[in-house]
Amino acid sequence: MHSRRQPHSRPHSHSRRTVLTAAAAAAAAAATAGPAGPAGTAYAAPAAPRGSHDRLRALIARMSLEEKVGQLFVMRVYGHSATAPDPADAESNRKEIGVSNAAELIAKYHVGGIIYFAWAHNTRDPHQIADLSNGIQKAGAAQRVPVPLLIATDQEHGIVARIGAPATLFPGAMALAAGGSREDVETVGRLSGAELYAMGIRQDYAPDADVNVNPANPVIGVRSFGADPRAVARYVAAQVRGYQAAGVAATAKHFPGHGDTDTDSHVGLPYIHHTAEEWERLDAPPFRAAIAAGIDSIMTAHIVVPAFDKSEDPATLSRPILTGILRERLGYKGVVVTDSLGMEGVRKKYGDDRVAVLALKAGVDQLLNPPNLKAAYDGVLTAVDRGEIREPELDEKLLRILALKERRGLFANPYTSHRAVDRTVGTRRHLKTADRIADRTTTLLVNEGGLLPLSRRRTRRVLVVGADPAAPSGTGGPPTGVLARTLGELGFTTTALSTGSAPTQAQTDAAVAALAEHDAVVVATYNVTAASPQRKLVRALLDSGKPVVQLAIRNPYDIAQLDGVQAALASCSWTDVELRAAARVIAGRREPKGRLPVPVMRADAPGSELFPIGHGLSY
Repeated sequence: MHSRRQPHSRPHSHSRRTVLTAAAAAAAAAATAGPAGPAGTAYAAPAAPRGSHDRLRALIARMSLEEKVGQLFVMRVYGHSATAPDPADAESNRKEIGVSNAAELIAKYHVGGIIYFAWAHNTRDPHQIADLSNGIQKAGAAQRVPVPLLIATDQEHGIVARIGAPATLFPGAMALAAGGSREDVETVGRLSGAELYAMGIRQDYAPDADVNVNPANPVIGVRSFGADPRAVARYVAAQVRGYQAAGVAATAKHFPGHGDTDTDSHVGLPYIHHTAEEWERLDAPPFRAAIAAGIDSIMTAHIVVPAFDKSEDPATLSRPILTGILRERLGYKGVVVTDSLGMEGVRKKYGDDRVAVLALKAGVDQLLNPPNLKAAYDGVLTAVDRGEIREPELDEKLLRILALKERRGLFANPYTSHRAVDRTVGTRRHLKTADRIADRTTTLLVNEGGLLPLSRRRTRRVLVVGADPAAPSGTGGPPTGVLARTLGELGFTTTALSTGSAPTQAQTDAAVAALAEHDAVVVATYNVTAASPQRKLVRALLDSGKPVVQLAIRNPYDIAQLDGVQAALASCSWTDVELRAAARVIAGRREPKGRLPVPVMRADAPGSELFPIGHGLSY
């Protein structure tokens, strides 16, 4: 899910997208129908305990229709506590949901899940998160028909992370793909999953299974493992295995594939114009791999795919896509969850009451975060009363959800403890592992004249300037400060000067003036466009005659817009763990081992590659 949208990527021409799509299709030409695990091992969903379905059906039979419908919803709720949120959070709950806290939400609507957000004040610190989770589970146990809740969040790592320090923050998908190690990808899933489990979270809306063949994609980008469908499939399967080995349900998203769009589904309704054949080659492999790896849940996309549904309904509401393709063609038997129903991409054509009904009719099991819970809940009840949705169909959806909860141990023990948090979350071993993995991900794109690594003898005084986007998790940063501090720890004398992602002329002049007192400059760039003031900043720094090192801290395409740069790297994220790793590479303490998971196209000739997939220099 991507409920709080990230800043837009730079626009690119249609010809660039076409070339990238064709390149990815060629890379996937030999893809098999169902990617398997290492050494050809096939993976399947964990088997349910003998007699499990009979017990779960008996549980369902005890539920009223209202309780059954409630179990289909996964809802946000404000506050750090299930029963005693801060007054402002209680007021937000009353305004948006009609209840004061999580316990009241569960008692009134019988929701089957809760999603955590930092902006909803659910994730202050690991002990508080564990207490919130326990409070939610106690409220579930207090219902007339006790049912544990499936607590979820978006902890993709990289640029989407709801839980920050002191929990461990790992490199995100594209950075991991640059590192090229399936073992690292699986390790991140396993260790991150263990930390989530210790905090009472049993479902993670990760990994992102989109194949990012469109550089103009404003919402996926570095959240994807790259532009090669077969490589993305391998990494997705590895991360699924990691999360689920830790007892946390993984969620592949966003089906049928959000990688080739230039519209943000938070604010509009994107179209994917792949033919059925192109979809099979480009978008399907990661989802097939996730299913083969035993994925517990798959998230839908609010995108239109005319090749599969002429009605132009978004995939979340499309029976031909969710039932015809996902269930029947791909053979998926697990839980299907919508992306946030509060996003404009799914609200364009229908009211909030009808969206929930149409999603269920399309093949969805879980309805995530509707903007108006009462309207959605009442809409589903009305649809059942009118016979539009049959109650036995609800029972089958609920059976899949309850079976997932049972597989993840929630019926046996839904609770956690501070001791479990202390043993697992943000441990020294996990933090060191995150650093070791990050050390393999920084990609060196340009190094004219062997400028890098910087010499402490010739370029001891280093200025760090550039963009300072807020930390995705709310902890860490700013990027210029982290880079300067790390270089300082490595023996350089450093100064940090934030110039932002749209530097003014005054900020550019200040950076040039500061550079006069330094031997070299590192400039952190953030999604540079043809019209971006960042280009003027970099040009002014180059004109000073001092050595300039450019580091792309989000999408790795910036170098195409920056003529004359002598040294260029990509970190694919601005989280502290990635920035520290990039600083170690700049200082020569680590070799640059990253390789591009996406091609970088020329700015002056969008149909031509500046750097192909796999490009990366070494020292």
